[in-house]
Amino acid sequence: MTDTPHRRGADRTAAIMRATLELGQEIGYAKLSMEAVAARAGASKQTVYRRWPSKAALLFDSLLSVNEPALDYPDTGDIVADLRTQIHSAVDLLTGPPVGPLFRALISEAQHAPQIAAALNERFIGPQADKTVARLRKARDEGQLSPAFDLTLAMAILSGPLYFQLLITQEPLTHAYVDRILDALFTGLGPSPA
Repeated sequence: MTDTPHRRGADRTAAIMRATLELGQEIGYAKLSMEAVAARAGASKQTVYRRWPSKAALLFDSLLSVNEPALDYPDTGDIVADLRTQIHSAVDLLTGPPVGPLFRALISEAQHAPQIAAALNERFIGPQADKTVARLRKARDEGQLSPAFDLTLAMAILSGPLYFQLLITQEPLTHAYVDRILDALFTGLGPSPA
């Protein structure tokens, strides 16, 4: 196999993103610098700055490179089981290394950097919301949910408590907490059987 410029570029990009995640874990987002990433990756500062305009943009791309397919929905025919599986995977990703603390730092940065907020919504939050709504729509079409079920509101109800716990209260985000949310949405809010 020949070493093409495209392949070298892809290898260099992967090395830079890997170095970003490693350094982010070691020293935290606040101390992370483009220069330190370049040195760790064996790249020039110009190479890093040419590809990413800021450390937030670099961190965002690096985080997106980690296990994104793991957040796809299964389709077992049981909407609650499928939501549970997917949300448990999301919780594992967002609370464990390297993503957890770095994701929280990126969310914080997005509050002051409109371009990061827009990218976060366009490339992560929006696509995940679309996957959730699509899975809920399929369940509704199959008769697992009420025809009047507001899919967009259900998505907000499912994700809101997760972000509240992760970013506001900073209490542990656990599978048991996810299960309580699902129970409240799908059974706890319904009428009691006669």
